[in-house]
Amino acid sequence: MKKKLSQNPKLIFPDSLKQKLTLRSKEGALRSLRTTNPQLTDFSSNDYLGFSNNGLISDFAQDKLQAYSSQLHGATGSRLLTGNYDMIEDFESYLKNYYKTEAVTVFNSGYDANLGLLSSVGQRLDLILFDELSHASIRDGIALSKAKAYKFQHNNLEDLEQKLTRFKDQFETIYVITEHVFSMDGDYADVEAIVKLCERFGVYLILDEAHSVGTISRKGCDHFDGKLFARIITFGKSFGSHGAAVLGANELKQYLINFAKSFIYTTAPSVGTTARNWAAHLYLEANSTDFEALRSNVEYFQKHIKANQLSGFFIESQSAIQSCVIGGNENVKLISKQLKVNGFDVRPILSPTVPKGKERLRFCLHSYNIKEEIEAALHSLANHLIEKENE
Repeated sequence: MKKKLSQNPKLIFPDSLKQKLTLRSKEGALRSLRTTNPQLTDFSSNDYLGFSNNGLISDFAQDKLQAYSSQLHGATGSRLLTGNYDMIEDFESYLKNYYKTEAVTVFNSGYDANLGLLSSVGQRLDLILFDELSHASIRDGIALSKAKAYKFQHNNLEDLEQKLTRFKDQFETIYVITEHVFSMDGDYADVEAIVKLCERFGVYLILDEAHSVGTISRKGCDHFDGKLFARIITFGKSFGSHGAAVLGANELKQYLINFAKSFIYTTAPSVGTTARNWAAHLYLEANSTDFEALRSNVEYFQKHIKANQLSGFFIESQSAIQSCVIGGNENVKLISKQLKVNGFDVRPILSPTVPKGKERLRFCLHSYNIKEEIEAALHSLANHLIEKENE
């Protein structure tokens, strides 16, 4: 008689990892997956321009697929093997003109782009200086590189200048990396001033434009392209899709193809994803309505921050990211739940993603948010904060 297998076998899991999960739970920072409720007003997604649900973009993407007569769904391999198809090469050529740059290398995600770029360019005799609030993908890329690395104080050009002065003769090559719009605070880097500083010291500037293209500019900092070593553009934010691109010189593209492991050892983006990313760019190039609607909503949101006497809670920002610092994982989770009851999807950002004491609600604004939603959300937030203070 055949032995019946257990339907629920006990699987092993190390105690050291259990302890990490227990500690995270005690800190009120244990993450879990949940689906998005479409009935809630969206103040959380990165779909700033509503492109993920844009029917015209879907039509444009279908036109691209038909134009290339592709019968494939997947890319079938890495780009150095069988995954380098005509559409993705033509898309990169289109992006060169769109962003006014010499060469473009498409990656599977913004994380992959930063990981591949930074891990490969930093050599043993090099230095990488990065803004202390740089995204995890930037930090992880730096950690995988062979270069020495130091952070500089957030958006503090004086501190950056002091470090450049100190290290200018100690390293073969120095790279400076910053984000244009910071994903957690929503504030800007002074790109023009950083460009001038890097030119003065003869160092190489890398600019991550993940949250700036489509929100504060339709094409990013293309007017600085000849003065930047690399720009990173992502397609999962304003373009409502998935993927990214590194912009720079022809030599940079050749270098990434040969040394960026997150490019070399992964399957290329699918034909459908490439078509969607191209279609989203075509739409944004031809239509400014959504971009202008987002800019209007940012101004309206800021006006009602002041009207509800919330200025003391919000980090100053002119971008689509508006962060309300509350402090304490449990506090910020509680107010997020209360806003959800009122019909608003505003996600809590917890430590260790942000420093302890800086836990926050991050409002992501969109072109499709209406004025009444903005007013109601901020009025509700003000009431809950007053209740919290009176407890």
